[in-house]
Amino acid sequence: MFDRDNWDEILEALTANTFRTILTAFGVFWGIFILVILLGAGKGLENGVKKGFDGIATNTMFMWSQSTSKPYKGLPPIRRFDFKNADVIALKESFPDLLYVSPRNQLGGFEGANNVVRGTKTAAYTIYGDYPELIKQQPMDIIKGRFVNHQDIVEKRKVAIIGQGVISGLYAKGEEVIGTYITVNSVNFMVVGVYNSKSRNNGNAESAQKEIFVPFTSFQQAFNFGDTVGWMALTARDETSITQLKPGILQFMKARHSINPLDDRAIGNFDLYAEFSKIQGLFSILNFIAFFVGTLVLLSGVIGISNIMLIVVKERTKEIGIRRALGATPRAIRSQILSEAIFLTIIAGMFGIATATGVLWVVNKILDSMPNEDMMFANPSVDLSIVFFALIILVGSGLLAGFIPAQTAINVKPVDALRTE
Repeated sequence: MFDRDNWDEILEALTANTFRTILTAFGVFWGIFILVILLGAGKGLENGVKKGFDGIATNTMFMWSQSTSKPYKGLPPIRRFDFKNADVIALKESFPDLLYVSPRNQLGGFEGANNVVRGTKTAAYTIYGDYPELIKQQPMDIIKGRFVNHQDIVEKRKVAIIGQGVISGLYAKGEEVIGTYITVNSVNFMVVGVYNSKSRNNGNAESAQKEIFVPFTSFQQAFNFGDTVGWMALTARDETSITQLKPGILQFMKARHSINPLDDRAIGNFDLYAEFSKIQGLFSILNFIAFFVGTLVLLSGVIGISNIMLIVVKERTKEIGIRRALGATPRAIRSQILSEAIFLTIIAGMFGIATATGVLWVVNKILDSMPNEDMMFANPSVDLSIVFFALIILVGSGLLAGFIPAQTAINVKPVDALRTE
């Protein structure tokens, strides 16, 4: 029940020495402010780093063939081998927890020799032979036309999907692209789609737009790759970690190509899920540090409030003695002191949360006005659950700050208190 007299007394006690109250409250304000800012900054850094994974199937590993390093079954230690189309089918059949098995071949490169011609213009681009599933594993937006489909794979159609960088290098400004032809290593491909890559391509966002995608089967036929597979992208289903499947997959491929089971060099691999998990673990540690540091700063403010409340209790010894003499119970005295401590803590803390939220809002506005494609810091914010947790901390801090002073107050004997000058 709301007791106006009780609240009037709380306000009167806190405003009796306004300057002291403000300095005391500043400790709690600063502690919760630092806590929210640190958590917001950590979230901003996390968002910026994870932005580089947008659209990527993170539960993915990449696998490619290398030279063997150990002899096996009479075969020499240094031996080159290639993955084959049959390996793709075998993987799908043997590992039902794999959602996608995408074989890929690659030709040329942005910094290599000129390999693409259109009219009088020539340029060097990376050409990929892919399956339709690739678009679900790699961040890419089809802004015009379409991507490779399964009919292209079956009929070995010579179609191509090109990036904005290819258009700027081979086409005039405003020229229609869909339906035109480009020549890749003397083989004509009709352009059926235009993509915009969201990948930074190892920090080079420009080169990610200068790639050409063609059907995997067309690539093998047009460029005499036979049934060779350069490398594969394997994505596991959500309920299964690709990291758990990786040892079995590698041993399965070693057995298919007569590779020593102990030869770790023969098959190269990159576990994207493991790397992504490391990043998530790093940010969990950063959040813990933010909580730890912020809580320590907040605790120093709580100690300040507790000290001031002890001084207040000392100053009000005679008042407390009179109240006890008039029949006030220890519970009423304790409740009064705890209420003052909690009220001061919550008011200072809420003001700290509001100020920190305002600072994060201003930072977001500044970031929104800046080009942030390659920025490793984005949308610093704090979840409502964190704010709720901070409020719980504030209430607990108020109780902690007022507990010792409250115990001191109820231990005051009325006779001794009345003698106090």
